Amino acid sequence: MQESTSVDETGRAAAAALPALTRRELVARGGRALAGAAACGLIGRPARAAPRFPRADELEADVATAWFDLALVLVRQTSGFSPPVAARAFGYAGVALYEALVPGMPGFRSLGGALAGLDALPAAGRNRAYDWGTVANAALATILHGLFPAGQAAAIRALHARLEASLQRTLPPGVFERSVRRGRDIGTAVFEWSKGDGGHEGYLRNFPSSYVPPVGPGLWEPTPPGFLPALQPFWGRNRCLAIAGGAACPPGDHPAYSVHPSSDFYVEALEVYETVSRLTPEQELIARFWSDDPGATATPPGHSISIVTQFLRSESASLAEAAEAYVKVGIAVCDAFVACWYEKYVYNLLRPVTYLQRLDPAWLPFLVTPPFPEYPSGHSVQSGAAFQVLTDLFGEGYRLVDRTHVDRGFAPRAFGSFFEAAEEAAISRLYGGIHFRAAIVNGLAQGRCIGQAVTALPFHA
Repeated sequence: MQESTSVDETGRAAAAALPALTRRELVARGGRALAGAAACGLIGRPARAAPRFPRADELEADVATAWFDLALVLVRQTSGFSPPVAARAFGYAGVALYEALVPGMPGFRSLGGALAGLDALPAAGRNRAYDWGTVANAALATILHGLFPAGQAAAIRALHARLEASLQRTLPPGVFERSVRRGRDIGTAVFEWSKGDGGHEGYLRNFPSSYVPPVGPGLWEPTPPGFLPALQPFWGRNRCLAIAGGAACPPGDHPAYSVHPSSDFYVEALEVYETVSRLTPEQELIARFWSDDPGATATPPGHSISIVTQFLRSESASLAEAAEAYVKVGIAVCDAFVACWYEKYVYNLLRPVTYLQRLDPAWLPFLVTPPFPEYPSGHSVQSGAAFQVLTDLFGEGYRLVDRTHVDRGFAPRAFGSFFEAAEEAAISRLYGGIHFRAAIVNGLAQGRCIGQAVTALPFHA
């Protein structure tokens, strides 16, 4: 396997970039300091009064957002983290964070028994004080150590150590040790559960040599310029989290394959041909903005996670709110790629470049065609799933500004709703010349079905 170099500098930067303490965090940490002083006998405390540590909904989200910032960097820089593999990592990281914190989130309950194969997780115990920031730090460090190869361990250790040093400063030793232990126990339990889903270490086998694609009219074949074999052809068999399996939430059929000029399929192909031939500067920008190519970016599911982090920071969200948002969007994109990949290898539909070069050998798409079947569109399914969840969480009229690619020279893009952003992400694949319209429209519907299944999980007690 070819591993990436360590990103220790990124771990340091993520920790250094933590925001200044807000009023909520100052009050919370002050309470911890007083409790610690009382525990050491430095100040008096009323008889029989146990020290109270803030709940997760009383703490800032900075520990969680720092870890998901690092996760985006790790996905971008780790060899083999294709979109399905990345989506899986975000899903399990979200579950680990949520399950670690749920005893400190009033009104919420564990998903043990509700997610496929996830049994009861280690209990927090009764009447025991925890520092939930320390719990989150330990849980996310543990799960990311498991999900990423050893070449990224230094970056994970660096961020963990820097956050831990800051968090430990005001904690009694017993509370600190108990909190670390809970985070590690949950992170370990979630990682062990993840290993049975069919996708464990998927970054090592994106292109299995055992797969032989079917041959016939209208079926997928390797595409220029690289003519790579099919990526993750067995991913659709993986265990899902919120939905029953890859066959759940079917997108419905695409127009029947045909080369006849009066057929619906030919009309959709002609739309791709004419759209790419007459792209406006704005359409070109949209295609590039949402392309989210592996290696250059954190992939499409990483774009969704980036939007979650931006929202949390703009709203000064709590640690509990971060746990809920990351687990829901993480599960949504994880299941979206299993369900999408299941359908891709059921339909095995050829790509526009294959169809159109038979009509015009000089035609090329605007973007490079990725190496897997066309139907449905992965961008559409994952965007529909993630933004359905975000709409359910924060409302249909929530206006957002997406700054995901500012560091790559793209201006922020503003949207009147999460679904408006999902629709632009989806149509970007038509502008790129790599999807027919049916894959886009039906992919969005499939994604929304998955997102609704995530929202319906029994999160609330």
